[in-house]
Amino acid sequence: MRVILFTGKGGVGKTTTAAATAVRAARGGVKTLVMSTDAAHSLGDALGVPLGAAEAGQPVEVEPGLSALQISPPHLLGESWRVVQDYLLSVLGTLGIDTVVAEELTRLPGAEEVAALLEMRAQVDSGPWDLVVVDCAPTAETLRLLALPEALAWHLDRLLPAQRGLIRTLRPAAAAAAGVPLPAPEVIEAVTGWQRQMRQVHRILTGEETSVRLVLTPERVVIAESRRTWTSLSLYGFVVDAVVVNRVFPDAGVPEPTSTDTVPDPWRSGWNTAQQAGLVEVRESFAGLPVVVAPYLAAEPIGVEALAALGRSHGDGTDDARDLLAPVTHRGMTVERTDEGFTLTLPLPLAHARDLGLQRRGDELLVAVGEHRRVLTLPAALQRCVVDGASVRDGLLRIRFVPDEEVWPRG
Repeated sequence: MRVILFTGKGGVGKTTTAAATAVRAARGGVKTLVMSTDAAHSLGDALGVPLGAAEAGQPVEVEPGLSALQISPPHLLGESWRVVQDYLLSVLGTLGIDTVVAEELTRLPGAEEVAALLEMRAQVDSGPWDLVVVDCAPTAETLRLLALPEALAWHLDRLLPAQRGLIRTLRPAAAAAAGVPLPAPEVIEAVTGWQRQMRQVHRILTGEETSVRLVLTPERVVIAESRRTWTSLSLYGFVVDAVVVNRVFPDAGVPEPTSTDTVPDPWRSGWNTAQQAGLVEVRESFAGLPVVVAPYLAAEPIGVEALAALGRSHGDGTDDARDLLAPVTHRGMTVERTDEGFTLTLPLPLAHARDLGLQRRGDELLVAVGEHRRVLTLPAALQRCVVDGASVRDGLLRIRFVPDEEVWPRG
C-alpha cells in the first residue's frame, strides 16, 4: 500500500492538493482513502461532502473508489487513555491536588496527533486501499506529528523497564509507606500497547511505501519555510518525493505599449514577474525533486469535479494515475566502514554547518537542525567509537567515528 502525506505552510492549498490527488487516483482505478489530520476540518468542505459520519471512525464514501475520513481523537483514545488518566488522578489525589486541577493536568497532550497516527496505522494495516492520501496540518504541526512516534517510543522504552522493576521490587506495604499508588497491570498494558503501536507507525512512516509532498506557493517567505521543512523532514528520516507549486498565474501577456492609449496592467505584471522569479528559486532550491506547477484557477476548486480538473493539472499529461503508486527512493541513515573507522551519513538537504548541533550522550547521538532535534541510537559498532569530526556537503551530514582504544584496542 502506498502512503502520501501532504504538508505546507497554512493557506497554500495543501488540502485541495491532497483531495485533488485522491480524486485523480480514484478515477484512475486506484482504490483510495483521503484522510485529514488538520484540526481545521476543511477536507469535507473541499470535497463538498459532509464527513460527520467519520466521527465514529468510519470512512465516508465520496464516490466509487474514493473514501474520506476525518480523525476523531475521543473515539480513538477514549478507553486506553482513561485507564492511564485514572491512575494519574489517583496519584495527584494522594498528593492533595484539587480534582478539577488534576483533570486538567492529566489531559493527554497531543491527543489529536496520537489519534491521527493510530488511525493512519489502522487504515494502512487493515484497510482495503491501494493508496492512503493524508492531508496534514500546517508545517509546524506536521513536523511535531511525524517526529512523535520515534520520540514517544524512545521515552516509553525508558519508562517501562523502570515501572516494571518498581512493581516487582516494591510490595504493597512499601507502596503504602511511599504514599503513592503503584500502576495497575492494565495501566502498564495500555502504555506498552502505545509503545508497540508507535513503533509500528514509525516503520510505516519511514518505509519504502511512504513519502511526503511539499505544497507551496511561489513566494519568498513560503519558499524559505519549505526549504527548512525539507531539511527537518530529512533529519527525522522521511522522504520528500515531490514539490507542488500552487496558484501560479498564467502569463499576463500584456504587450509593450505601442501608443499612449495602451496601458499595461501593473498589478498583474508585478505578480507574474515575482512568480517567475519564485519558480526559478523553487527549481534551484529543490533540485533533484519533481516540481509540479498547478495553475491559479478561475474559481475555487470545491467538489469532486473541480478537484478532478485540478488533479489532471498535477499529472504528466496522461490519465494513468497508477504512477502515484510508484515505489519511493529511500535514502536514510547509513554507516560505512573506512580505513580509520566508520562514517555515519544522514541526508540533510539544504542544511548548513552553522545550523547544526551535535552531541554525544552515551550510546546516543543528538542531532539538531535549528529548533528540531533527533536522538539517534548508535549501532553497536559505533557505540565503541568516539566522534572524530563532522561535515556537511552536497546535502549530506557525514560524521566520522574512530575506535575508542579503551574499549576496542587496536590489534
